[in-house]
Amino acid sequence: MNLTPQALIALLPIILMAATTVVVMLAIAWQRNHRLAAFLTAAGQLAALLSLAPVLNIAPQPVTAMLVMDSYAVFYIGLMLASGLAGTFLFYGYIDKFQGNREELYLLLLMATLGAMVLVASNDFASLFLGLELMTLSLFGMVGYPVRERRALEAAIKYLTLSAVASAVLLFGIALVYAELGTLELPKLASLLPDPQGPRNLMLLAGGAMIMVGIGFKLSLVPFHLWTPDVYEGAPAPVTGFLATVSKGAVLALALRYFITSGVGVYDSLVMGLSLTALLSILVGNWLALMQQNVKRILAYSSIAHFGYVLVGMIAAGPFGVESVSIYLVTYFVTTLGAFGVVGLLSTPMGDRDADQLWDYRGLFWRRPFLTGAFTVILLSLAGIPFTAGFIGKFYIVAAGVGEELWLLLAAVVLGSAIGLFYYLRVMVTLYLPSTTTRNLRLQLSWPQRIMGLAMIVLTLMLVFMGTYPEPLIAVTRTMMAPLN
Repeated sequence: MNLTPQALIALLPIILMAATTVVVMLAIAWQRNHRLAAFLTAAGQLAALLSLAPVLNIAPQPVTAMLVMDSYAVFYIGLMLASGLAGTFLFYGYIDKFQGNREELYLLLLMATLGAMVLVASNDFASLFLGLELMTLSLFGMVGYPVRERRALEAAIKYLTLSAVASAVLLFGIALVYAELGTLELPKLASLLPDPQGPRNLMLLAGGAMIMVGIGFKLSLVPFHLWTPDVYEGAPAPVTGFLATVSKGAVLALALRYFITSGVGVYDSLVMGLSLTALLSILVGNWLALMQQNVKRILAYSSIAHFGYVLVGMIAAGPFGVESVSIYLVTYFVTTLGAFGVVGLLSTPMGDRDADQLWDYRGLFWRRPFLTGAFTVILLSLAGIPFTAGFIGKFYIVAAGVGEELWLLLAAVVLGSAIGLFYYLRVMVTLYLPSTTTRNLRLQLSWPQRIMGLAMIVLTLMLVFMGTYPEPLIAVTRTMMAPLN
């Protein structure tokens, strides 16, 4: 097989990320230097981001039968890279005082981002699985990186065990679909699927159901969500932010491409299954978040609900449905990275735990007013309050649901949003109560000057900008989603 110059250009972001991984590995072998490893990682991510411009000029460009670089893939690769870059800044501030090897965390971050990039450009079940496993295997190491902390190790082992089972189920489902249809290429599935009004093909149904279970686990949708709160709580805060955004966002982007291009949306049983999953994820996720006293567990359960909202846009399908999912994911990424960035700023990898209990935040306003202000904006965005990015995302999801008359799901979105508003407000009120905490949190007086603090400022400003002036985001998303419309 010969690669054309256009195919090589299309692969440029992936090549740059792979090369950056090798360079960082060699740099670590030459001399351990935390600052150098972080700088090389950020430089490689930035170079890969800039390389998307020439890729967009030649899109759509198939690269063998396994990958396709169209504007949809470019959009999501850019989102993964930007989130990975934000993650690098958050990691740098968080792990700076870690008494152990710090540099390997950037290697794992690069490999996980590389896997996510392959995943969103996948046009074939084989590349899908390769990208998914490259990303997931790196995440195991990231979750358990503070090896001396019991909770992190417990979270890593739990994630490893359950994720291995989910991957096996997903792989078996792919095998059943291949055995029945004889292809792994997603675009060919649409022409090979049987008539939805004809007799049922049990092997194909079983394969499709197993693929849904595997993807449902990766997205932590109800009832496959049981790993989420424990892993979110045990993992270091910036790693949890990366896991909640890049990992789940890449899987959702792939699932959306699969749902639209394969034509499986015409099967009523699949749509009913997705609708039930969305309904349960919204209601159960919000209800369980309401009962938590741990901020990371609140964010874990609320992320389950947020992906239930995203499923509503996916079920609506059509151009507006695809656009609504993408806009929601962008706003969710920025908001979630900001939320875990705040937790990371108040925590240290050398403590017995992150600052994740609700009482850790009591009276934070009186000690860190600017950080409290940023966290308040982030929480308002998570709740979907106007003039924040979260409102724009939720508005598009509701509009897509109204367009397709998904009234039951819309009722769940409204009810879930009302419940969510209550527990987000509870955290906000805690921030402004008189301080009684006795825990020695690592509160840096100069946090705005630190790289981690600067990343937080940028994320907060983006939330406000997208909430008050969303036209650029909407225009870019509408243009980039064209291949799926």
